[in-house]
Amino acid sequence: MRKIIHIDMDAFFASVEQRDNPGLRGRPVAVGGSGGRSVVAAASYEARRFGVRSAMPSITARRLCPELVFVPPRFEVYRAVSAQIREIFLGYTPLVEFLSLDEAYLDVTDNLKGIALARDVATLVREDIFAATGLTASAGISFCKFLAKMASDMRKPNGMYVIPPERGKDFVSSLAISKFHGIGPATADRMKALGITTGADLERVGAPFLEQHFGKAGIHFHKLSLGIDERPVNPERIRKSSGAEDTFPHDIIDADVAKREATVLAEKVWDRCEKHGSRGRTVVLKIKFEDFEEITRSKTVPVFHLDKAGFVTTTLSLMEHILPLEKGIRLIGVTMSGLDEEATAADSPQLDLFV
Repeated sequence: MRKIIHIDMDAFFASVEQRDNPGLRGRPVAVGGSGGRSVVAAASYEARRFGVRSAMPSITARRLCPELVFVPPRFEVYRAVSAQIREIFLGYTPLVEFLSLDEAYLDVTDNLKGIALARDVATLVREDIFAATGLTASAGISFCKFLAKMASDMRKPNGMYVIPPERGKDFVSSLAISKFHGIGPATADRMKALGITTGADLERVGAPFLEQHFGKAGIHFHKLSLGIDERPVNPERIRKSSGAEDTFPHDIIDADVAKREATVLAEKVWDRCEKHGSRGRTVVLKIKFEDFEEITRSKTVPVFHLDKAGFVTTTLSLMEHILPLEKGIRLIGVTMSGLDEEATAADSPQLDLFV
């Protein structure tokens, strides 16, 4: 039986800002721009009480909380703090799978400290994080990744929750589909239309039914309904996608301007992937129009993109599908997915024929 801990920092970006600026402590804080087209990157718990959430338009956040304090993000600081936390994790186990700057799975079944109970490991990890950074973290402890992730949300902020093996299935049975990690809003809506609203419903309809409607993911969902998640904690987890997006101060109504902005984003994504030595085969273009209608277009090529020009050309070919513009563009996003850090020019042919 594995012992898995999911550590999730509490309102990470906002908490760092409150730590470094005592004048922000106890006040509702949003990390992000305050302009009309900006969005909230993170919100303190004081702000969340007013309904402010990450990815919310800043103008909406301000309407919900007139006293909201906007702070520009300092990603270099967040990365430095994340590195401190990483070292703490690795002091307990080499089996650490980072999901982002502020959360990770730890497999402590055989930990470096020889501590028998995962609950005790989680307590010490949280104490070490606070001592080193002055920040709090919440922890979920269970026998699989899915339940550890679910457990970490149960006592936020600065709490800890354990789901032992004998309670795993019952916990999942009562869990609302909308709360399942890995089931997004669109999938949850499809499930609700099929009469599936809880984990118990997932178990009831059975694996064949779920596979029929959701493909291989349906089989995974059914296993989760039984409290089964066999995925290991993977310390070599490779990021499968990299993207960038921009919300504009004014709606874009000119096609050439839209192409130029898409090019800038594509080059930014390419440079980021180049830095990490990764390549992808799929380009995803996201467009949000002035009326908040959102569309995505994607293209997968037979071989990995090998140069920036080819990646940009593929991105712009997707842009052609929405031209000429019938309404203004509020946001453009570009993502490279299907990343493989082993893909190099030496093992892929030239791409020009496929863009």
